[in-house]
Amino acid sequence: MHNVAITGTGVFTPSQIITNDELVAAFNDYADLWNAEHADAIAAGEVEAKPHSSSDFIVAASGIERRYVLDKSGVLDPTRMFPKLEKRPDDAPGYMAEIGVDAAQKALSAAGIDAADVDLVICAASNMERAYPAIAVEIQQLLGAGGFAFDMNVACSSATFGIQTAADMIRAGSIRRALVINPEICSAHLEWRDRDCHFIFGDVATATLLERDEDLKGPHFKVLSTRCATQFSNNIRNNNGYLRRTQDAMEDSRDMQFMQNGRKVFKEVLPLVSAHIADHMAEENIAPEDLRRLWLHQANKTMNDYIGKKVLGRAPTPDEQPNILQDYANTSSAGSIIAFSKHSSDLAAGDKGLICSFGAGYSVGSVIVERA
Repeated sequence: MHNVAITGTGVFTPSQIITNDELVAAFNDYADLWNAEHADAIAAGEVEAKPHSSSDFIVAASGIERRYVLDKSGVLDPTRMFPKLEKRPDDAPGYMAEIGVDAAQKALSAAGIDAADVDLVICAASNMERAYPAIAVEIQQLLGAGGFAFDMNVACSSATFGIQTAADMIRAGSIRRALVINPEICSAHLEWRDRDCHFIFGDVATATLLERDEDLKGPHFKVLSTRCATQFSNNIRNNNGYLRRTQDAMEDSRDMQFMQNGRKVFKEVLPLVSAHIADHMAEENIAPEDLRRLWLHQANKTMNDYIGKKVLGRAPTPDEQPNILQDYANTSSAGSIIAFSKHSSDLAAGDKGLICSFGAGYSVGSVIVERA
């Protein structure tokens, strides 16, 4: 059995930003247009008028202040309300592959590793640009990586599940190095016309390089333990898929975008995640005071505050539990990796931390690491 280490991370951040004020202005214009178009039905009590959103509502509900997107013009067009991403020819790199390669190259550069020395590429994300060929194989080719590649989808937990999968292969000796890449174009599967969720997501790509922990000379994090769990629920879902074309009636396509029963998710996911982390720590004989930092899934500040308090037995400080969702919003599987990438270099040798992601499935994955 071999030991495993994280030797590099990379983050691709789009150049375009949508602030809450910009988003609210576009949404409220859309709501006004919709209400005017359906004025008679609203007056007759047949449908309800669409209420306005507000920046205060968004911050109170989520802690999000802005988000990065690949295209803001389409999102902020009240007659459209979704991104404008032009179709690319079959011989051009896909969008997910393009941003995934950017993040991967940054991770490789941080570790001082050539792509040709990578044995495995996993593209782990909440939605894939296509079913096949695998995005991971496209990324492998664009990077010039060796070995093999495959896609993985465990929704918001995809990064930690990908890390465990890669770590298990390294431990077993079948590979030496792996890239786990999380290209998340969440703006494309968010329903921007739904007040309850129109502010949630942003776009980003992250990459994590894992290697055998042998003769490593640069800074790295030892992967002490990984743990994953799932429990079926469709309270968070996206029903888009090829079987939709087999249905005669497709007039209602709302469930082809992000859907969530928020109250049930809060009620059911929080205890599930808290218990998962507690069990993982107990299994590894790690006490709350042994953890220097928590890098949690960046979905909602209230959720993270609750989980952090359960794990540590007290309210965590911002240094102990850094948040990035105020700037990035929810970036699905990439969120905890952004937090880890941006808030880990200051840890001293021997400091321990825990990366955790959770979401649809339900799914939850945790990775305990130690600075070397």
